[in-house]
Amino acid sequence: MINIRLGQERGSTELGWLESHHTFSFGNYYDPNHLNFASLRVINEDIIQPGQGFNTHSHQDMEIITYVLRGALEHQDSLGNGSTIRPGDIQRMTAGTGIQHSEYNASLSDPVHLLQIWIVPAKNGLEPGYEQNHFPSLEQFNQLHLVGSCQGQQGSVTIHQDVNLYASKLRENATVTHTLQKHRVAWLHITQGSIQLNREYHLTAGDAAAITDLNSMAIQGLSPTSELLLFDMAA
Repeated sequence: MINIRLGQERGSTELGWLESHHTFSFGNYYDPNHLNFASLRVINEDIIQPGQGFNTHSHQDMEIITYVLRGALEHQDSLGNGSTIRPGDIQRMTAGTGIQHSEYNASLSDPVHLLQIWIVPAKNGLEPGYEQNHFPSLEQFNQLHLVGSCQGQQGSVTIHQDVNLYASKLRENATVTHTLQKHRVAWLHITQGSIQLNREYHLTAGDAAAITDLNSMAIQGLSPTSELLLFDMAA
């Protein structure tokens, strides 16, 4: 079964310095039909204006993944980490028993465009942690690249949940396929361009698909460059 979540139907927040679109209920946006999908709790697509950002704030008992599409994001946290996240990087922050952090657009002239993703961990009370990896392989088109997993396989960041996170860029007419094992589900999120899913569903940037009770999927690029994230999760 495939259920489509259109990007234009997402919730939104407009604050002048921030434009944010919410795939799932978040903040003042509440939709009982879109609270979460399996352990996936938040996908926020944020555009932050130059020199602006989120002041220091707290999180607890959540795996937080940052994926930058364009620009650069500065990160500081209460563990003493300071970094700049750019396209090709994956950042994972384990909030666990409690962590504070801030996020700012690293540029004074250009917006930063990113996805912030929250995954509910397999258990609460984890020790707070931080990891950031750069994946040069993401410039290799027409492949699914493992960038996050519960065991940190193949150099991916470690997610404390039964989730395999893949990223991919596709050229026009190129196809990648993925097989779902028994008792697993998938969430496909399009970040750039447009794709065709299983020769039936046409998805563009911001659109997503919840995939259940399906053995395999074929994703074909329809734009000169299309980009996507694929979450393979325990049901």
